[in-house]
Amino acid sequence: MLQYFRQHLLIVGKDPMSDEFSSPDELNILKNKIDEWLQGRLNEISVIQSVDYDEEENRWYVRIQGEEKQNYMLLMTSGQRTLHFETYVMPAPEENEAKFYEHLLRRNQKLHGISFSIGTENALYLSGDLKNHWISEENLDWMIGSIYAAIELSFKAALRIGFASRFHE
Repeated sequence: MLQYFRQHLLIVGKDPMSDEFSSPDELNILKNKIDEWLQGRLNEISVIQSVDYDEEENRWYVRIQGEEKQNYMLLMTSGQRTLHFETYVMPAPEENEAKFYEHLLRRNQKLHGISFSIGTENALYLSGDLKNHWISEENLDWMIGSIYAAIELSFKAALRIGFASRFHE
């Protein structure tokens, strides 16, 4: 198994199990790889609607079209060791807080590489990291697919729990 990862996911000649910093040249290679991947997804039928890049923040703003949650912005931030990704899911619950957070903690048990968390103003976020040495088309596809699936499977139930009184007729 480790041999597979070394052959298929290894970039710029480093061991994918290492925790080393990526050099500026390696980060540039990764940026180009991610740019190409995102552009390819924009040119095909995909959930990705638009992409913008902020050079100062080393961050991509990727607009995703969902079904349960119609649109959301995925922030992908390139760092020296990882590609961090996160998206705002919804504001803090107005009611049923214990049940709301229990639902999400139970959902976290089924997620791999991503997790729900509480962020600014107690809002709900979904985030994760991908080590720079693991960045590949397959893993970027996995990342977008995992985030998309987690939101699709959790959003409506969390909304109905945390904002229940808005759904009563």
